[in-house]
Amino acid sequence: MTTHSLPPELEHPFFKKVQNQFEDIAEIINLDHNITTRLRYPFRSICVSIPIRLDNGQVRLFHGYRVHHNDTLGPCKGGTRYSPIVNLGEIAALAMLMTWKCALVGLPLGGSKGGIACDPNARSRNELQKITRRYTSEIINFIGPNIDSPGPDMGTNEQVMAWMLDTYSAHRGATINSVVTGKPVTVGGSQGRQDATGNGVLFTIEETAKRIGLELGEKVRVSVQGLGNVGGVSARNLQNLGCKVIAISDMSGSISNKDGFNVDHVSAHLQKYKTLENYTEGEIISKEEFFSTPTEILILAATENQLTLDLAKKLRCRIIAEGANSPTTTEADLFLEKDRPEIFVIPDILCNAGGVTVSYFEWVQGLQNFFWNELEIKERLKTIMVRAFATVYDYAKKNKFSMRTAALANGIEKVGGAMLLRGLYP
Repeated sequence: MTTHSLPPELEHPFFKKVQNQFEDIAEIINLDHNITTRLRYPFRSICVSIPIRLDNGQVRLFHGYRVHHNDTLGPCKGGTRYSPIVNLGEIAALAMLMTWKCALVGLPLGGSKGGIACDPNARSRNELQKITRRYTSEIINFIGPNIDSPGPDMGTNEQVMAWMLDTYSAHRGATINSVVTGKPVTVGGSQGRQDATGNGVLFTIEETAKRIGLELGEKVRVSVQGLGNVGGVSARNLQNLGCKVIAISDMSGSISNKDGFNVDHVSAHLQKYKTLENYTEGEIISKEEFFSTPTEILILAATENQLTLDLAKKLRCRIIAEGANSPTTTEADLFLEKDRPEIFVIPDILCNAGGVTVSYFEWVQGLQNFFWNELEIKERLKTIMVRAFATVYDYAKKNKFSMRTAALANGIEKVGGAMLLRGLYP
């Protein structure tokens, strides 16, 4: 790993982690040094101020970001998150991961990410709309169907995307459907987009189960961290196959039930009360107990750096499915690879690639004004996810790599090869 200093604005642990990860892979695959130099940092980073008048009449300033990491393979693509802890370093790290993810699954797109440092739960609908529209207007010259197409992420949803679409279109004087993805279907969104990431998680779990001889059914126990859109859909999919979801965890706490939860009931409870603490059909357990619960499948669908080294040592599972971005710390990942090879890790850039894949479908549909039905979307998604899984699995076996190393190496090689072909301007 090459040591070098970071620009002050990127001095963030998450960005350092992702950058170090890239540099390690670049060394393993003998990536051209000049390409490595260029890919260490995003090629464009935008920081904007977002002043809005709150419902109480006061003016409040929020900070927003949009980062384009690399666009060699095509226009940039990435989510937009609203969270109090959003900062430039975090957004840059997520943009870099998106570059590898798009390349890995064969999408003609580059990596980007955006966000606003705000708590969406503390803001009214009126305030969120103002924040979204002002943010969109501030970054308007850096987004567009052929530049960068934002999508939803943590803290945002299809309503936020509809506001972004309307703001951009109002400035351009015409409706530009493909400027954002993850929109409501009635305003140019794609069928199947909301469940796309969770469906992709299921497809990679199914492929893993085939290869390790695990039959998905009533004997399979599932634990899920994060019961939002990704975790909820993933858990519901497995429940529909007969698996038992026996442990659930989120920021409010953790619960277990050896007989299995009804995922829809738990999701409805969370929607209403915003906490697991008062859910009566499960036993309250600690975070450590959640991770040490005996289970066949552990889905990590919360946020980054949740599975630490100490927690990794307590795991009693056969499969880890990383539905979230970078949910495993570097130390935990090294431990699992070296000391727990019996645990099959489906890495994030493969496991959660279903979301960006269907966002790509939505982008294409918007460009041509021709839309596919939900069955077509799901079949196309499955084809891409199964093919990508097989590519990574075979690459890992051939080179004696972990699945994470194989996934990253494959994506980085594709980007690096394209950059060599295109050359350096000027």
